[in-house]
Amino acid sequence: MDPVALRNRLLVATGMWRENTTEALPKLAAGEPEAQIAEFELRLVDVLYESATPLTARDVADKTWDLVHDRKDDDPVKCRVVEIHQALARMGLSE
Repeated sequence: MDPVALRNRLLVATGMWRENTTEALPKLAAGEPEAQIAEFELRLVDVLYESATPLTARDVADKTWDLVHDRKDDDPVKCRVVEIHQALARMGLSE
């Protein structure tokens, strides 16, 4: 993958992490940069989902979609986002 695209993904995910959690950035296992960034993004998506409430479900859905909207359908992070969107939609209906 293009190094600039990887850097941009990392910057977006890091910014989103810092805006939405007080936790330190997670330590990642050694490996290929693309796999490391995907692991970080998956953690971010899970942290956002776990913090969602019926009042914030729509906002979490929007944020996570912004992270992956332009990716291929088989991208693992996009697949996870699609999965949690179903749960967020049900959650948002219960407000």
